[in-house]
Amino acid sequence: MLKVRNLSIFYENALALNSMSLDVNAGEIVGLFGSNSAGKTTLMNTVAGLTLDLKIKEERKGGERITVTGQVNFEGADILNVPPSHRVAQGIVLCRERHPVFRDSTVDENLRISGYTRTRAETRARINQVYDLFPHLVRLRHRRAGLLSGGEQQMLAIGMTLVAHPRLLLLDEPLLGLSPAMQGEIVRAMKDIRQQGIAILVTEQYARPIFPVIDRGYVMENGTLITSGTGMELMDNPEVKSAYFGM
Repeated sequence: MLKVRNLSIFYENALALNSMSLDVNAGEIVGLFGSNSAGKTTLMNTVAGLTLDLKIKEERKGGERITVTGQVNFEGADILNVPPSHRVAQGIVLCRERHPVFRDSTVDENLRISGYTRTRAETRARINQVYDLFPHLVRLRHRRAGLLSGGEQQMLAIGMTLVAHPRLLLLDEPLLGLSPAMQGEIVRAMKDIRQQGIAILVTEQYARPIFPVIDRGYVMENGTLITSGTGMELMDNPEVKSAYFGM
């Protein structure tokens, strides 16, 4: 489904990604692990098209020079220079780290806003699926999003991406700052999302909560791929266990 090959990103002369390659196949949950500044978010933004958008804006105003080399292919098509909106239409949807919600709008309004490219019937059907996935949001549907807890806002953020009909869902640090109980809810939702036929690429710094649900994983340091393998192979790697799984 997704093939990234030899992807490198330079911000002026600073190397953010160094010849990074990874795959996400249909129906998989793939983990991308690494410390802060490892390059995880840069990769996710590049797959989603946000790096391209930033590059174009910087070129227009004569600002920071951004260089992107390599390949990003989605279902056999090169999308490296495809605008973000077109990628969303193709089914690539990003839930960013601390994904912003419309704080002055209600939960239900946030979800309806996310379905702006779909018919009213399609959007309502998707919203009902979100409430099935996160029953906790049902009683909050008329509450302003800015009054929700961090975990509730993360549920809403993921729900907003689902209303956009993703085929590949990019989750950037979805567990950041959440309680263990709320982390468990998000991980449970990821398994349910996969059952809907949606592939997931998820980044995390501390991998233990995510690890039981991934099919494969990649470990990055300083923009470079360090190792990869199945979940079991990574768990059997002592250095990976120590650095990323707290074991």
